[in-house]
Amino acid sequence: MAKILVAERYNKITRPQAPRDDENTVCYCLPPVRPTLECAMTTPTLMDNLPPEPQAIGNPITRSAIFLVATLTPGEDSAGKVRAWCADIAGLTRSVGKRVPAGNLSCICGFSSSAWDTLFGQPRPASLHGFREFGPETRRAMATPGDILLHIRAEQMDLCFELATQLCSALGDAVTVVDEVQGFRYFDMRSIIGLVDGTENPVGRKAADFTIVGNEDPPFAGGSYVVVQKYLHNMSAWNALSVEAQERVIGRTKLSDIELDDAVKPSSSHSALTTITQDGQEVKILRDNMPFGKPGAGEFGTYFIAYARSPAPVEQMLENMFVGRPAGNYDRLLDFSTAVTGGLFFVPSADLLETLAERQP
Repeated sequence: MAKILVAERYNKITRPQAPRDDENTVCYCLPPVRPTLECAMTTPTLMDNLPPEPQAIGNPITRSAIFLVATLTPGEDSAGKVRAWCADIAGLTRSVGKRVPAGNLSCICGFSSSAWDTLFGQPRPASLHGFREFGPETRRAMATPGDILLHIRAEQMDLCFELATQLCSALGDAVTVVDEVQGFRYFDMRSIIGLVDGTENPVGRKAADFTIVGNEDPPFAGGSYVVVQKYLHNMSAWNALSVEAQERVIGRTKLSDIELDDAVKPSSSHSALTTITQDGQEVKILRDNMPFGKPGAGEFGTYFIAYARSPAPVEQMLENMFVGRPAGNYDRLLDFSTAVTGGLFFVPSADLLETLAERQP
């Protein structure tokens, strides 16, 4: 293919100085270009056509994380402080992360349905609503208070801790933190119950397709929905099971993380009930679950966090798990795991998050 060399600011032909074996090089002379202010202000640029930048939803899973859920303090002073804080999140994240560039620090911020109405009013994300509860009282996916979610990730906990400190300090008494969990990576991406977690996460372009809002809701393109739940596990009962019994509960082999064949995998297994299809195609969500715990207090848990383009697939999974598919054929993992929190939040694009500081309900 012929190469084209352009001399933009000289009335002479620019020739390559290095030896070359391409005899098809074509050189053109162009007159100097002197853009005017009017031209610079009116000529569309590549940046004008780029879609909104999402928050760090697609970042790789890290070794450490902090999950913070807070409620708003009533009053316009508090609401105004939170709105102004929206413009500072990215800058605070950069300031802390710059100190350890290899730490991969990131922060994702989301808002509940009621918080969105209080803070920002209309327009609002099309699919944002309160967390939907599922299951009987003895096996319940419950909704708990929460207006703001912070999902802070890094390769080391000190980065997460410092950013959480700065973000909470900036908010002051405008919010009350109602749940805080410090998560950690457990060996080779395993959950606290010993099996690998997140194997079926979409990757690459598919991850964006399944998690990022597009033209179906143009004002909120680049955003995402996130569901969080905190699960506590009865490890004594779980460890009393044989490895084979544990594998049937999950639907995957414990050591090699291979999905069981459909001929032997129970329909009540976790993997069977969390597989969702629509029009013959599997619908994915992006999990970034983290183990947590206090061994001295006998607390062993999993912080479930799932990002999706719509809450619908996550809600269908929860209904399958807690109610059953069909009803009564519930997820047998729930015989050993109890959900103690639940919340649904909308994560605006990074671009929108900064401009929310100027919104009024």
